[in-house]
Amino acid sequence: MIVVSNTSPIVNLAAVGQLDLLRQLYGKVLIPRAVHKEIVIVGRGQPGAAEVETFGWIETRRVTDWIVVASLQLELDDGEAEAIALAAELKADLLLLDERKGRVVASRLGFKFVGLLGVLVEAKHKGLILAIRPVLDNLIGKAGFWISRDLYEHVLQAAGE
Repeated sequence: MIVVSNTSPIVNLAAVGQLDLLRQLYGKVLIPRAVHKEIVIVGRGQPGAAEVETFGWIETRRVTDWIVVASLQLELDDGEAEAIALAAELKADLLLLDERKGRVVASRLGFKFVGLLGVLVEAKHKGLILAIRPVLDNLIGKAGFWISRDLYEHVLQAAGE
C-alpha cells in the first residue's frame, strides 16, 4: 500500500505520542520534500521533527512533475501541493490530509484520502487503541487541534464510543 502524508497528521500524532499508529496501519508513509521541510526545518524542535529525521518508515521523496506542483500551488500551500503531486506520481492508494482546501482538491482529482480523525477511527477498529476520546482530548489540549463539537461526537460515534 502506498500512503502519502501531508504535515498535519504527522505533527499532530507526534504531539500526542501516537505517531506509531501510522506505521502500524500503513507500514511505510511517504512525504514530499516540502512536507519534510515544514516538519524538520521550519518545525525544528517541535513534535514530529526528530521522528521524521530518524524513523526509517517515514520516507522523503522528491516530486518530479513541477508543472503539477505549480498548478496546485495556485490553490494550496507547498506541502499540500507536493503531497498531492507525489500521490499522483506514485499512484498512491491513500493520501493523509486534514486541511479543507487540500481535501477539496484531492477529491476533485479523484484521490482516496483520510484525515487524522479517520486514522484514529481506523486504529480503534483495528484494536490499535482502546479508546479515541482520550486521544481526541489530548489532540485538543496538547496539540491545539481544533474540532467542532458535532464532529467530535460524530467521530466518537463512528468509533463505537
